[in-house]
Amino acid sequence: MLLRRRSGPAGRTAIAAAAVAALLALSACESGSGGTAEAKGEGGPSVVAPGKPGEPAKTLSAEEAKKALPDNSANSADVAYAQMMIIHHTQALEMTNLVPDRAGSDPVKRLAERITAAQQPEIGAMEGWLKSNGGGKDGTSGGGHGAHDHAAMPGMATKAQLDQLRAARGKAFDELFLKLMITHHQGAVTMAGDVLAQGNNVQVEEMANDVIAQQTAEINRMRAM
Repeated sequence: MLLRRRSGPAGRTAIAAAAVAALLALSACESGSGGTAEAKGEGGPSVVAPGKPGEPAKTLSAEEAKKALPDNSANSADVAYAQMMIIHHTQALEMTNLVPDRAGSDPVKRLAERITAAQQPEIGAMEGWLKSNGGGKDGTSGGGHGAHDHAAMPGMATKAQLDQLRAARGKAFDELFLKLMITHHQGAVTMAGDVLAQGNNVQVEEMANDVIAQQTAEINRMRAM
């Protein structure tokens, strides 16, 4: 089961779900009937929104249902997550780029290919999200990717560790690569969990859930190698 960000004010999630359903129904009715209920003098449709456990349901007008929809605007946690995860993924790709010429085992090579195939598009998606949400033309808030301290991000390999990985070959490379990548993936899962608790944007929530699901599976795969 994927993690889900908690809703904001109490009851917002249940009311919002009912509101969305109501709005879809309203759209269908209006397009099919040639006019709104209000135009026909019927007072307009309403929707019953379930209450919290132990509380009665609420009857909302169409306007109230629209107002009940949750605010999906990005907050600072969403923006910081996307900026930092771009840096985090970039280091993972730096590590996988070393694999073809240094790895000794085919499973490690296939793993690196899967990581590259997954994380390269994710970088593009996060850069696109940032451009649409005030992150700046290059996917940052004016300070560039270097505005975030690499050492502050969980799971990031140090320069010394990367130098050691570049110098390794065969079995020694495979063992160090798996060790560093497991730690790197664990850091990404931690970052994703943090934004699920602190962020507000549904697109970032979906990206974070994808990171948790995919990288947790890869952690288990690497531990079994």
